Amino acid sequence: MHIPTLIARKREGEQLSPREIEQLIEGYTKGEVPDYQMSAFAMAVFFKGMTPVEIAALTRAMMDSGDCFSYPDGHPPIVDKHSTGGIGDKVSLILAPLVACTGCWVPMVSGRGLGITGGTLDKLESIPGFNVHIGLDQAVSQLREIGVVMMGQTDRFCPADKKLYSLRDVTGTVPSIALITASIMSKKLAETLDRLVLDVKFGSGAFMQTREDAEALAASMIAVGLEMGVEVHAVLNPMSEPLGRAVGNSLEVIESIQTLDGGGPSDLRELVLDLSEKIVSVTRGELIELLDNGTARRKFDQLVAAHGGNSADLPRLAEIHQAPLIREVIATAGGVVSKVDAGLVGQAALQLGAGRSKASDGVDFAVGFDQLVKCGEPIHAGQPVCRIHARTAVDFDMAEAMIEKAVTIKP
Repeated sequence: MHIPTLIARKREGEQLSPREIEQLIEGYTKGEVPDYQMSAFAMAVFFKGMTPVEIAALTRAMMDSGDCFSYPDGHPPIVDKHSTGGIGDKVSLILAPLVACTGCWVPMVSGRGLGITGGTLDKLESIPGFNVHIGLDQAVSQLREIGVVMMGQTDRFCPADKKLYSLRDVTGTVPSIALITASIMSKKLAETLDRLVLDVKFGSGAFMQTREDAEALAASMIAVGLEMGVEVHAVLNPMSEPLGRAVGNSLEVIESIQTLDGGGPSDLRELVLDLSEKIVSVTRGELIELLDNGTARRKFDQLVAAHGGNSADLPRLAEIHQAPLIREVIATAGGVVSKVDAGLVGQAALQLGAGRSKASDGVDFAVGFDQLVKCGEPIHAGQPVCRIHARTAVDFDMAEAMIEKAVTIKP
């Protein structure tokens, strides 16, 4: 196969065959196709797009570049959820154990946070001893035992995606619907799923800024699912204000536990139920019962223990990860909260150290925000807008200034 000709054809908007795409990805994974040619191909796709058939072929080729989950005969339904990212989005920590209580298996392979978007693995690792580095055989064994696993991507799991994503990151080709779809769906479909629900975010705290872009991405991912024989549901959700009232690694785990105990913020609880309903065969009422009667919480405790943590540490997380400086931001005027800008809150959390600017950065489990006000709530002068958990007074002052800019109170 002559790679320059293939690049030129895509540059001119021609449709490539599934076999050509398969050979391209195979060559790239083996190192036979150099980065400069793959960069040119990614840029051609960025400008010319791909048909659903091409995107499905790209997804399948990336999925087949490494190992996929395989299960014993007679296994229960295999289901999962993916979010396109947001601020305070700790849904996975609640949804995975909840859905596992309904008799499904949930093989959730998650990622780390980058930029203002938090990562499920970072949140889980704020639980002392929680090990996300497990192999596929161990994962399937754990599914047989407790029905849920929450792990990181292994070296042999979609290696083509890992390699191509790094390239896209430095060549200005990240915001391509075709390439985003193939990246997300290759990892999810390598879990060998029966059903998948997609939480597609849009707004100031999301990768997709507009509803139109989110709709296009959702449609693209549903089409790939259809091509590949997987039942895919998409739910569009605004990310104009943070989800729940906490942003930051251990702070979000604490809020997740409150929700698993039948409490938690109403917006978080409702979203977990909305998404779970799409992939289980029980009713919403039964899901609510599993949250309220402690069943989902017990499953989460089992999950923590299976990954090497100690569930006895969960009630002590606030103490284990106590930031040196915890202080409230006070409202200077009364009225109704009309805006809590998710993008600014996420940026402030990143600068506090809760996120990472580049993949090699570490994260601070203790810092972030909790007790955040929500849009539509009344507030009086002198009441707290939120609580900041910071390392230093300088960090607190920075975060306070950003929160004051993020929160709008209308008289």
